[in-house]
Amino acid sequence: MNDSLLNNLLEALKFSPDNIPLNIQVHTIYMNNMDYVSAEKYILNVLDLDSSKEHKYLLALCYFKQGKYNLSEVILEEIASNSDSIEVLELYCETLMKLNQNNEAKEIYQSILEINPRYENAELDSIFRIKNANSSDDFTDNDAINFIKKSDIKFQHVGGMDKVKEEIDLKIIKPLLHKDLYKAYGKKIGGGILLYGPPGCGKTHIAKATAGEINANFINIGINDILDMWLGNSEKNLHEIFETARKHKPCVIFIDEIDALGANRNDINKNAGRTVINQFLAELDGIDSDNDGILVLGATNAPWYIDPAFRRPGRFDRIIFVAPPDIEARKSIYQIQLQGKPTDKIDIKALSKKSSNFSGADIKASIDIAIEEKLQESFKDGIPKPLNTKDITKAIAKLKPSTKEWFSSAKNYALYSNDSGLYDDILLYLKINR
Repeated sequence: MNDSLLNNLLEALKFSPDNIPLNIQVHTIYMNNMDYVSAEKYILNVLDLDSSKEHKYLLALCYFKQGKYNLSEVILEEIASNSDSIEVLELYCETLMKLNQNNEAKEIYQSILEINPRYENAELDSIFRIKNANSSDDFTDNDAINFIKKSDIKFQHVGGMDKVKEEIDLKIIKPLLHKDLYKAYGKKIGGGILLYGPPGCGKTHIAKATAGEINANFINIGINDILDMWLGNSEKNLHEIFETARKHKPCVIFIDEIDALGANRNDINKNAGRTVINQFLAELDGIDSDNDGILVLGATNAPWYIDPAFRRPGRFDRIIFVAPPDIEARKSIYQIQLQGKPTDKIDIKALSKKSSNFSGADIKASIDIAIEEKLQESFKDGIPKPLNTKDITKAIAKLKPSTKEWFSSAKNYALYSNDSGLYDDILLYLKINR
């Protein structure tokens, strides 16, 4: 706190207690230094002189910071009426959330979007996820342009993973290159592939490369883009995603953490969860729509939790194990991760051998640790010190492969819940004879 400035302002107020700008300056200093009780005193002085909406907002904010949400609500209810101030409405929305008045808060949030369709607030957006009330139910062309992307990577940018590429080539790429041949046999172009394996092993990367190989539009969906706390919104989000894809064929929809969406319905107590799964299955089947040219890639670390209905023909009828990167893939990842960094005599092959069982995320972590060590040296003279093989080797020795924990769980499913042979690839990777 600038004590000298504050003391001068307080001294000036003794001679001019009704000076509004002086009172507001003192109030602002106290607010900036989180002394909200003192700040309240001076904004109340201002309101005795001028009870404008601007000054009432400052008092409401002061109450909010003190946790006096009921007092804040009373003021904001008055000044937010017919207000087009984003600042006021945002505080009103946050206050209502604190008071667990979620329905009222949602209405205020929607009002903000009507005033400014480009409004963003990470916390409120993650809770409400609703569209501008002035927009149509379906995505407009502009929405779709922002929603879908073209992938700029291909298989050549993905090191290793030959078996995964081969499966995807057969299921997705060849049908698009030989459409007439497939149609002659009555085969649809599209369908679904489920990618599973330890976290950080490139499932998202291979999905983007797939879209790049076929020059298709790419929709990358996280589970938070689908699931919604408000009844019916999750189903609506799913429908809009698929409708956007249908309008921009060929299109690859990639859904990460799909186990959170497709959990076994026998394990779900709430009816709402079951309706989301049913909606997703209906979209996959294309009951009321043409899914020809729609390719759905799902990724999961826990395929054993997914509803068996997902694995029926025409849905996710191919399930591909994405193993930790092999030595060639690890070489490629090290080369990519070290690009643009100061290096000196890096033996990529040696690093790749020492990082056995590392995921792509583990490899990145090893480089980050080595960089942190180099930064400590560089702070002494301000000159960046180049990374060498020894630095990264030391970092590798400090890390345990994150994939080991996953395999300890996956092995049990592969051994004891594998009647259909679904997880044979895990046993093959672990060199276990069943």
